[in-house]
Amino acid sequence: MEYKRYDNAIVLRLDPNEDIVQSLLHLAAKEDIALAIISGLGAIDDFTVGVFDTKKKIYHSNHFEGAFEIVSLTGTLTRQEGKPYLHVHLSAGDKDGKVFGGHLNSANVSATAEIVVSLIPGSVEREFSDAIGLNLMKF
Repeated sequence: MEYKRYDNAIVLRLDPNEDIVQSLLHLAAKEDIALAIISGLGAIDDFTVGVFDTKKKIYHSNHFEGAFEIVSLTGTLTRQEGKPYLHVHLSAGDKDGKVFGGHLNSANVSATAEIVVSLIPGSVEREFSDAIGLNLMKF
């Protein structure tokens, strides 16, 4: 991972075999990021995304391997119990134009990923909601 920090943004590049989730969490800890918006694109060859079943309050994971282009990588970076908390969704298309996506669990970069972390002054914590079954933003 290589990156450059500007006033209210960090622009980063991930290289082959780097994991998007782990890289963003590492960056957040290193740069002490408490609140940010994530956006990006790139090429991946192995990723897992999930869909939350609101009735059963469980995630269903889907794993994909092959050549994929990230169509959309978007999310937030907040804190939970003082540690970086990443909530990112990913959509990726294959060679036939079929797109798959959901809540990002992991994604291995195959060529490159270009990600912008837009920093927001302040911080937002997360707290688990029994009623919803998710870690919600707490204001």
